[in-house]
Amino acid sequence: MLARRLLSQVLDDEALTRGLGDAEARVLIEWLVEQTEWLVSSAGSEERACETLARLRRRARSISRFVSLWCHLGERGAAGQFAAAERLNWPLPDDEADPCDLMQLILEWEDKQQREFGGLDRASEHNSQGAAA
Repeated sequence: MLARRLLSQVLDDEALTRGLGDAEARVLIEWLVEQTEWLVSSAGSEERACETLARLRRRARSISRFVSLWCHLGERGAAGQFAAAERLNWPLPDDEADPCDLMQLILEWEDKQQREFGGLDRASEHNSQGAAA
């Protein structure tokens, strides 16, 4: 039941894929569904799962906006400023990038960061501490 509710939040959120092509939108949604399935199996409480999914969806919307700015709109300066403002710490592309390839690289980087730094909860704790300062 919890899994269905959380997955519907992902699948019904049109803002996640706004401005993306079909290929990179599919990659993003598949990644977010995998994250949600992992979350359901490991979150412990429904409240914690909902809070973590809200952070994941916000992160996914930021990733989507970055890819849209960089690849589809060609606004690399705006994409760089957006990445800095949103604390998106992955390496920026050198030049033009295929949107689907860029999306995959970013999501691989996100997965690596989660593995190396203790997952979503630790990253979100760091972000909330920075916001409180």
